[in-house]
Amino acid sequence: MSDAVKAQEYFGKEHDMFRKAIRDFVKKEIVPNIDEWEEQGAFPVELYKKAAELGYIGLGFPEELGGQGGDVFLTIVAAEELMRSGSGGFSASLGSLGIALPPIVGHGTPEQKEKFVTPVLNGDRIAALGVTEPSGGSDVANLKTTAVRDGDHYVVNGSKTFITSGTRAHQLTTAVRTGGDGHKGISFLVIESDTPGYSTSPPMKKMGWWASDTAEIYFDNCRVPVENLIGEENKGFYYIMENFQTERLSLAVMANVTAQMALEECVKYVKQREVFGKPLNAFQVTRHKLVDMATLIEASTEFTYRVAAKMNGGVPQIKEVSMAKNFACQVADKVTFDAVQIFGGYGYMRGHLVERLYRDNRILSIGGGATEIMKEIISNFIM
Repeated sequence: MSDAVKAQEYFGKEHDMFRKAIRDFVKKEIVPNIDEWEEQGAFPVELYKKAAELGYIGLGFPEELGGQGGDVFLTIVAAEELMRSGSGGFSASLGSLGIALPPIVGHGTPEQKEKFVTPVLNGDRIAALGVTEPSGGSDVANLKTTAVRDGDHYVVNGSKTFITSGTRAHQLTTAVRTGGDGHKGISFLVIESDTPGYSTSPPMKKMGWWASDTAEIYFDNCRVPVENLIGEENKGFYYIMENFQTERLSLAVMANVTAQMALEECVKYVKQREVFGKPLNAFQVTRHKLVDMATLIEASTEFTYRVAAKMNGGVPQIKEVSMAKNFACQVADKVTFDAVQIFGGYGYMRGHLVERLYRDNRILSIGGGATEIMKEIISNFIM
């Protein structure tokens, strides 16, 4: 399917104009610096404010709260173009508000939205989501962090891990246990980083996503105002499940763009690289490998867009978005693997984009619900 046909079906003039603007921003402001930021393990915090002023981080959020509004495909445009920085970590960290704010927007009070949403959309605060714990990642229903009611406060004890934007976040949308065992005892609290007893680990050293500051966060008798409870007590598990659907769509988009960039790098490389006196693209085995890569990417991207279109229309897509995430990640796994193979030794060397894409890609089939969890969700629909 050609880009023109895709544009006609899913993207209009508004999307195209926005894509050009954000692509220019990424090309001028991000790409020249991304290698340095990768090595440093973070990007300048001032970028949150700049991106907010340009309208790049408030997409999909209500205008009355400081967002830019827009449909699902406008957020997809932003995700695709930020990934064009060549750094999944940069894209994930700048966009951590995309998984931290929706529970507050969907279930918070007007006062909570004014305090915890608008400043983030304005680029004045950094928001992160705290669900995963050291004792279990995808097993959300059995999280251990406790929040015990004490008058007008909850006393929070426990920890979260693998938190994107964890070292710099001013606020953490945190899943805590306020009730009994299982999914019915979970609530959401907004915990501010200046709360006594709140602390973070040094930035965690990761295989990929280097430009994203990732941390473990500790709660030692943190007293959190009851007014920071999002929605109803013990309903947090359902809010988490709501949140996962858009996160999984975003991860599918990230996987598709990762694969597409890897293919593009290969197409350029095989025209330049000579082996046995011939350019690499003169060999049928190379051309056919590229064809297989391109075919898988085309199928995965179209599937993801179709699921997004149904979500945009309000059609539940729990099964389908789980499928789209799994398929996109499988495609990206294969394409980035084959890209490194095509580059040979150079593909293993730092300084080549395919090397970073290969590393960054690995987290996509783990984050937002591992592949195995997606299969369990899908199995509930088909059996």
